Amino acid sequence: MGRPLRCLVTSDRLSRRILAAASAVAAVPMAATLVMPATAAAQPCPDVEVVFARGTSEPPGVGRVGQALANALIPQLGGRTVGTYGVNYPASYDFLNTAVGAADATNRIAVMAQQCPGTRIVLGGYSQGAAVVDMLAGVPPLGNKVGNIGSAPPLPGGLSGNVAAVAVFGNPATKFGNPVSAAGSFAGKAIDLCADGDPICSDGRNPFAHTNYESSPFVAQAAGFAAGRI
Repeated sequence: MGRPLRCLVTSDRLSRRILAAASAVAAVPMAATLVMPATAAAQPCPDVEVVFARGTSEPPGVGRVGQALANALIPQLGGRTVGTYGVNYPASYDFLNTAVGAADATNRIAVMAQQCPGTRIVLGGYSQGAAVVDMLAGVPPLGNKVGNIGSAPPLPGGLSGNVAAVAVFGNPATKFGNPVSAAGSFAGKAIDLCADGDPICSDGRNPFAHTNYESSPFVAQAAGFAAGRI
């Protein structure tokens, strides 16, 4: 685990601090899987799809926080099917590659809007994955002083209606006063969750506060919020 994030002069140094503190090393669910209650029949399109961007250094898939969110969402949806899609991006220590995730998430939402227009999207991300969501919301992940360096275009307005809810965990933009719950195009339908002491999303100095969101009460809170909007 690296040192807590601090405000730096250049984006490269700031990125290294963010990603060093944001290292996440578990979970394996692969992209585009369908998770159903035992009584539900298979469907070509899920009722709900969790499109989730994993944290730094996690294996491809939705990551441990994304899987925990999907699992918590299922019992709250009355038997409706829940699919998952792991945003395809490097999740490496090169923060400039985060924009790849924003582009992939946009493509996935566009495909679902065309092929499964009735599917409601729950968009989410953890740590660097939350920065992917920031980009889609039109929020600078590293604050206004750094601006849009390494960023990607926001989600087109025509696709916003397919996104029922947004949930991010350990979001770097929150540290700079831009939580997606209050800033950008997802304001009003997003929840932005930050653990006490988490140096990625707050001025805290406890890097370990950033590492256990999947087992925290925040997952149930996010699932309840999303279920209320679906």
